[in-house]
Amino acid sequence: MIYLMRHAEADTNGKRFVGQWDVPLTPRGRAQARRWAQRLSTVAFTAVFSSDLSRAADTAAILGGDRAVKTVASLREIQLGRWEGRLMSDVQHRDPQAWEERGRRIDGFRPPGGESFADLQDRVVPAFEHLIETVSDPVLIVSHAGVNRVLLCHLLGMPLTNLFRLGQDVGALNLIDRQRRKTVVAAVNLNPFRPEEACG
Repeated sequence: MIYLMRHAEADTNGKRFVGQWDVPLTPRGRAQARRWAQRLSTVAFTAVFSSDLSRAADTAAILGGDRAVKTVASLREIQLGRWEGRLMSDVQHRDPQAWEERGRRIDGFRPPGGESFADLQDRVVPAFEHLIETVSDPVLIVSHAGVNRVLLCHLLGMPLTNLFRLGQDVGALNLIDRQRRKTVVAAVNLNPFRPEEACG
């Protein structure tokens, strides 16, 4: 089983385009990660991977316990160029044409100096496939909402235009079952603060 997680809550200080802007976990985020560490304490991960951004690496370190975390730059969140760190409302107000274009073609739109979700998928899928070929299950991978969504779209055969139909709450867990001839998405967006979604 592959445990694909979105990092826990980070300190974004408002509804912003975060992307590769490196922000720390909040106290609630650390509590989310500790909750998952408790829930998954019986899972003997053979490897723990994460994005090299601190919000993902710190989440992985809490979950991994004494297991070393290998950070992977290719698992970073989408690069948002000049939109990095800006409030969404500010972008919408100051650049309404780009905002509208993003809404029309979410898969191919690139903010100035940034990546599109298609670019992100081209970066992430080969890195993910390489990682999982090198280790046996169970494995933990901690990354980001955009990264997880484009991976899940790839695994489910979904067009990227539908990526926001896949929930990815902060601290959410997705389960990917590697069977003999196929990979099955077994669960999406499990949340550590919903008791009915205990896992492990």
